Amino acid sequence: MADAAYGLWPLVILNTALFVAFAVSFFHPHSRRDWRAMGAFTAFLVALFTEMYGIPLTIYLLGSWLGSRFPLLRDTHAGGHLWNDLIGWTGDPHLSPFHLASYLAIGGGFILIAVAWRHLHDAAQTGTLATAGPYARVRHPQYDGFLLVMIGFLLQWPTIPTLIMFPILVLVYTRLARSEERDVAQRYGEEWTTYATRTPAFLPRMTRVEHTRTPR
Repeated sequence: MADAAYGLWPLVILNTALFVAFAVSFFHPHSRRDWRAMGAFTAFLVALFTEMYGIPLTIYLLGSWLGSRFPLLRDTHAGGHLWNDLIGWTGDPHLSPFHLASYLAIGGGFILIAVAWRHLHDAAQTGTLATAGPYARVRHPQYDGFLLVMIGFLLQWPTIPTLIMFPILVLVYTRLARSEERDVAQRYGEEWTTYATRTPAFLPRMTRVEHTRTPR
């Protein structure tokens, strides 16, 4: 192998464990549905770090196909930053526009998860529907946070398995969100209907719509 940065299986385990622990500390999963969301995120991380530090399968496959056209596409650790390779970025891969954007997406995703959890927790303490903070813009900000983190990793280190997994995980989170909404609708009734009508599920509107709380 051209680069000693691969075949480092302890790093695969360590990085996966660290990011899972980080996500758990922000997300605070409790229900079975929460743990399914965490499981999907963990599967994405395993696939990502396996290629980042274990076996660069994507580089091998693309290198044999596109290696003559993209000479930077080689089985080194720097070669794993595929977006940089495909545009011919020759500087430090960690300072490329894609990598810097990935930092913003990953950090923003974790912050969104944490802020949304705080508002959800406060609402649960008072037995009310969470409609403040990120919940004023979308109905499922924590799922958005997870997807934003995954987009960040795809900007930083895209692989064939994670690119395939991402739309599948979008579907998984959509199904979990719908299941969650059925439970919340039964509990809050008309208040939920009014909130759901005005608030998009995942993609915020450009202009904010003010919510009025239905008396309970």
